[in-house]
Amino acid sequence: MHEFTQDVEDLAHEILDYSLDRLKLNPPLDGPSTPEELFAQVGNTISPKGLGGHKALELFKDVLAPACISTDHPRYLAFIPSAPSEYANLFDLVVGSAALYGGSWLEGSGAVFAENQALAWIANMAGLPQPAGGVFVQGGTNGNLSALVAARMDARSKKPAVDRWVVACSEEAHSSIQSAADIMDVLVLKVPADVDGVMTGEQTRKAVDSYLADNPRHGIFAIVATAGTTNLGIIDDLAGIGKVARELDIWFHVDGAYGLAALCAPSVRDKFNGVELADSLIVDPHKWLFAPFDACALIYRDPTIAKKAHTQHASYLDTLENPNEWNPSDYAIHLTRRARGLPFWFSLAANGTDEYTRAMEQTLTIAQHSASLIKAHPNLELLMEPTLSVVAFTRKGWELEDYEKWSDQLLADQIGFVVPSAHKGKPILRFAIVNPWTKEADIEAILDTLN
Repeated sequence: MHEFTQDVEDLAHEILDYSLDRLKLNPPLDGPSTPEELFAQVGNTISPKGLGGHKALELFKDVLAPACISTDHPRYLAFIPSAPSEYANLFDLVVGSAALYGGSWLEGSGAVFAENQALAWIANMAGLPQPAGGVFVQGGTNGNLSALVAARMDARSKKPAVDRWVVACSEEAHSSIQSAADIMDVLVLKVPADVDGVMTGEQTRKAVDSYLADNPRHGIFAIVATAGTTNLGIIDDLAGIGKVARELDIWFHVDGAYGLAALCAPSVRDKFNGVELADSLIVDPHKWLFAPFDACALIYRDPTIAKKAHTQHASYLDTLENPNEWNPSDYAIHLTRRARGLPFWFSLAANGTDEYTRAMEQTLTIAQHSASLIKAHPNLELLMEPTLSVVAFTRKGWELEDYEKWSDQLLADQIGFVVPSAHKGKPILRFAIVNPWTKEADIEAILDTLN
């Protein structure tokens, strides 16, 4: 270890060859194996003497990698897939091989500078003022939690007499909001959505006023709106909710982990009007901005508030406390951090923002085409017109068992990966189309199995 020998160089070439093949060839769909099946093929891989790099790579390529579903496969349409650009994937190798540290300006100013330019691009599209800024964190769950911690600290400074803190969000909000509330030991006020699943400003105002009237010693420290729900792609009434938050002097957070990526698409930009009112927002480039896992952009209107909430203090950290330097560790719940925004920055810088707009519009077009195919299919019913690129539908006469059986067979036949979800207690299917490699023929191939 820690010696660059000829064997290490040979292994490096093998790894690079494997990585290049993975980039230039059509990705395999593959699928999971049981622990027993994997152990039967590889045994115990951890031993006193080691397997050697070549053998370990062989086991990964031949056994372990095929047991992982490729999230960038054009017919991986479950959950929210990932489709990193070639430039982003290549530069991820650089980030790893260069041992870059992204926690402080002192140790990684070049990396932090580049990441901040990528964050500024998002902030500018959202219409946030120039002081806005933030950090790339692991994922949307950490992004939402970090934003809410900053929001609560800000509220405490304004209302120190509150006995119990509460975060308000839609009943359709992402599960990470409830998770963050549990971690923070705060309550959650679920605001009813309208018939279309949208949380409106009117309903928010009504729910907040009613709750505070019934609980005068409680305080609502944040209102969370969703800009593209994971399940159906629904966008809340950002303008209405943001106005209510301003009137009540409550922190306004926008969870756009999936949907806010479409800020760069002119065809749907107006759907996000009101995001400029946000005190904080998140968007995950690893979802729909063609970056590798894991990168969530967390952006604050006023980063100084977040810095007060998150900066860690210790004698060995005193040297980093320079007011003229931007330390990413000061803006979220972390200290040590990988420069995880760099692959996104590199792809954005190399390809240009016009290419991002083109790729985004392409996925939106495929989503609209998918909806048309579903409406024309004799056995399918479109649940709702797609707001963004999530297309939800049902199969006539099917129960959950039918959906699960079909989903398992679809993957076993290596046709696609689509898993059932649910809406209002009923099973549904959904396509999450975020991959520019997904073509009309891919959608047709999957729909043909639903005859």
